[in-house]
Amino acid sequence: MVIKVLLAEDMHMVRGALVALLNMESDIEVVAQVAAGDQILPTAKSVRPDVAVIDIDLPGKDGLTAAMELRESLPGCHTLILTSLGRPGTVRRALDAKVNGFMLKDAPSDRLANAVRSVAIGRRVIDSELALAAWETDDCPLTTREVEILRVTARGRTVADIAAELFLSPGTVRNYLAAIVTKLNARNRVHAIRIATEAEWL
Repeated sequence: MVIKVLLAEDMHMVRGALVALLNMESDIEVVAQVAAGDQILPTAKSVRPDVAVIDIDLPGKDGLTAAMELRESLPGCHTLILTSLGRPGTVRRALDAKVNGFMLKDAPSDRLANAVRSVAIGRRVIDSELALAAWETDDCPLTTREVEILRVTARGRTVADIAAELFLSPGTVRNYLAAIVTKLNARNRVHAIRIATEAEWL
């Protein structure tokens, strides 16, 4: 049985290399590739992949948000997150998002293929040392939605921009931001962003 893979990576050369590596495997086929996070769900609905291999940092929508959307809309599609940063906070966010796998981009190529195979049958693939470090970090007091809103805010977007991007009303966004500032005991939004960034929650 051939494992159908959707690959999401915004760097053209990296994406091409990953596609070539995976397509060398007789039991794996990359059936779609995208360069932005907001392209993942509609493409996945069209091609119905077994596994989505997703870069954590993507334009349009970050990889973890896209992975959560896939889990809700296409529970049969398993997710493998790739990142160039192995910080505990990043791993913790991936675990909280209930992704099936989390790997560093500089892992050996044979490990990527084996990770795809494991994820395809429902196994979790996360580096043990990174996972242990993640469990030792402080819990993030913010909800997934609050983290998403703060992450967009950190990109310099206005309340109106955030509301439009996340399909919320401006008033709802302001309420979320007020709750975030309160939960983090921050002085303002900028301070909240700094607190969350230093704690590796974003």
